[in-house]
Amino acid sequence: MRHRALLASLAGLVVLLVAGCGGGSTPTATAPSSPPPSAALPPEPAPSPTRTVPAKPRLRPLPVKLPAGLIRTTGTDKVALTFDDGPDPAWTPKVLDRLKAAKVTATFCVVGKQVRKHPGLLRRIVREGHQLCNHSWNHDLDLARRPVSEIRADLIRTNREIRRAVPDAKVPFYRQPGGRWTAEVVKVAKQLDMRSLHWSVDPQDWAKPTAATIEKRVKRSARPGAVVLLHDGGGNRSATLAACTKLIAGLKRDHGVARLT
Repeated sequence: MRHRALLASLAGLVVLLVAGCGGGSTPTATAPSSPPPSAALPPEPAPSPTRTVPAKPRLRPLPVKLPAGLIRTTGTDKVALTFDDGPDPAWTPKVLDRLKAAKVTATFCVVGKQVRKHPGLLRRIVREGHQLCNHSWNHDLDLARRPVSEIRADLIRTNREIRRAVPDAKVPFYRQPGGRWTAEVVKVAKQLDMRSLHWSVDPQDWAKPTAATIEKRVKRSARPGAVVLLHDGGGNRSATLAACTKLIAGLKRDHGVARLT
């Protein structure tokens, strides 16, 4: 009996061991799934739009010689005075005073931006019998070298500003800043009923020589029919102003001073 019971106990123990080791389902290890391609790398940044900057038109070269069609003399024995780069509140009224005292008239080559700032000065210029000349919108030295459409727009804009100040103003002349003329700007001015006004006497008062030097240069260079270039704007014109009284008196005595026609 004892032997049989021992066998039964051993058999039960074997059953329990087998059940404990092999019972139930063994979990199956699964390989981790690969990430989708979109998650494998960081997303590429979207390309920023490329801004295309249009190339500026090339400036045409200046001619070797001044083009045809420029006014450089009065056509008479008398000389003409011209004043550029105004109207300027510091200098234009004083120049006008000198001209009035000398009983002569001049041609004022006005800059559009200056006219916009000081329309009252333009009205005084016209009221006192002086002539007007378009001198571009902002004194662009390279205007004559630009596309014809830009030249035309500049000159038209300046004339409109002049006529905003003086609605019935006559603008018979155009003067290219720096005297840097091209045939194209002469042609556009003509199409707008303006003649291209140059000069024959330039004392270079823009470089600020002394009043005595300005007087001397004008006296030495003036000939019958001369067109004299001076400035009432664009900087300190105290030397030009100081030269005016003697300079004008000398020109009146030697040649006479008259308006351009």
